[in-house]
Amino acid sequence: MNPEHDWVTTPITADILRGALDLEHTEHGVLPHRLPARARAQNTDGQLAMAEAQPAGVRLAFRTRATVIELDTLRTKRVYVGAPPRPEGLYDLLVDGRPAGQATVGGGNTLTIDLTTGSAERSTGPVGTLRFAELPDGAKDIEIWLPHNETTELVELRTDAPVEPAPDRGRKMWLHHGSSISHGSDAASPTATWPALAASLGGVELINIGLAGSALLDPFTARALRDTPADLISIKIGINLVNTDLMRMRAFGPAVHGFLDTIREGHPTAPLLVVSPVLCPIHEDTPGPSAPDVSALGEGRLAFVAMGDPDETASGKLTLGTIRDELARIVEQRAADDPHLYYLDGRELYGDDDSAELPLPDQIHPDAATHRRMGERFAKLAFTSDGAFGDPNA
Repeated sequence: MNPEHDWVTTPITADILRGALDLEHTEHGVLPHRLPARARAQNTDGQLAMAEAQPAGVRLAFRTRATVIELDTLRTKRVYVGAPPRPEGLYDLLVDGRPAGQATVGGGNTLTIDLTTGSAERSTGPVGTLRFAELPDGAKDIEIWLPHNETTELVELRTDAPVEPAPDRGRKMWLHHGSSISHGSDAASPTATWPALAASLGGVELINIGLAGSALLDPFTARALRDTPADLISIKIGINLVNTDLMRMRAFGPAVHGFLDTIREGHPTAPLLVVSPVLCPIHEDTPGPSAPDVSALGEGRLAFVAMGDPDETASGKLTLGTIRDELARIVEQRAADDPHLYYLDGRELYGDDDSAELPLPDQIHPDAATHRRMGERFAKLAFTSDGAFGDPNA
């Protein structure tokens, strides 16, 4: 803490935090969660537990005259054995809706993951401090977007002027669920994930339930979506079901129906957009599971390979191609009785031509430039007068 200011300490509570479904009180402060406690209690998978606690789309939002802001946080950074170091988690500062700065926070915990064995080791570290100074005078709306790819405990918020919750600007709430690609994968920063970019362009508030490795049609996730207030809803289904080799076609169709049925219990008439997978060449016609490419790890880079056999689709194993066909069929069937249900082929966001220009660096996840392209395209396809969501500001 810098002693030169008369600090105002503001409790970090739900009224100044957006994009989280729950706040857990920890020994250090509060930990934002993107699944509620009931859902977390029904989960036994470590990957999902890690993903939902990473605050993709979560941001502090408040109004203040402060010119200096300090935020103490405790991060948990991931390290993959044999792979290059991951970029530092970035915090994005917006002032009155415009980018005004970026920063990282040191210290924190480290989770070292061995992809070849599935083991993980955790080491602890100290709390770090984020500081934004020389902000413009006068009352202003502040948003601090938390790193989308690092678990972040919020310890203390200090400002040199009082803070109040940001006013409601009357924007519609968009609730989105998807995989690591929606979570943010290799986006440049938390406001540069494709859902965050699309929300900004569409003029809506975002709740991002993108769960890396974990968009698996879990019933507790469907119930979380059902129970979350929203005006617009989208679910992006496919890649995780293939790369985990979780189910066969016999189970897939009923699981999609059940997922949609549950969402509709809480949102019977909200526009609901089902998005099929973006192009992923290794799994277009080859089933999962995916596995780390050992030869790539030997070269110090992270990449994935498909371990299935295309002939296995005859016995019901899923590929991205078969998933797209089934999702299109299901949406067409249901739309006869649900006029607010829509379908978007994910290849309209990232397809063959895009793959030739911007190939997936690790064979599964898009890079920063591709996130921007996908966000811009989704905004045009969904947030326009003839899109599934229409123009939220019309």
